[in-house]
Amino acid sequence: MIKELIHDPAFLSLKATPATPDDVHIATDLLDTLTAHADGCVGMAANMIGHTKRIIAVDNDGEYLVMLNPVIIKKSGRYSAWESCLSLLGGPRPATRYKSIKVQWQTTEFKPKIKTFTGFTAQIIQHEIDHCDGILI
Repeated sequence: MIKELIHDPAFLSLKATPATPDDVHIATDLLDTLTAHADGCVGMAANMIGHTKRIIAVDNDGEYLVMLNPVIIKKSGRYSAWESCLSLLGGPRPATRYKSIKVQWQTTEFKPKIKTFTGFTAQIIQHEIDHCDGILI
């Protein structure tokens, strides 16, 4: 179900708790909400729709990917970027990102995954994991 976006910086600054099998419906709502905003959004975290759970959904080169409990386990190639966020008012803000990241996560079936992402997909994932950690750009 498409959910209303949260814009409260105090709520968005809360650190997410681990996702459990009871939270899979949040992943579905998150993906529905992301696709509804596809014209101006490439990723979302669960706190953007009102849930402090460690769940993100991202556009992975044209295919959507949902990650439960994502953690960056390796990063390289630091650079500076400018990013916007649907949950934050105002224009783009500076952010430090990495060109390559290795991420460990679980699927919605709670199967463990590890993959290296590069380029824009890596940047999107970093932005959404920051949301999970209560970090606002």
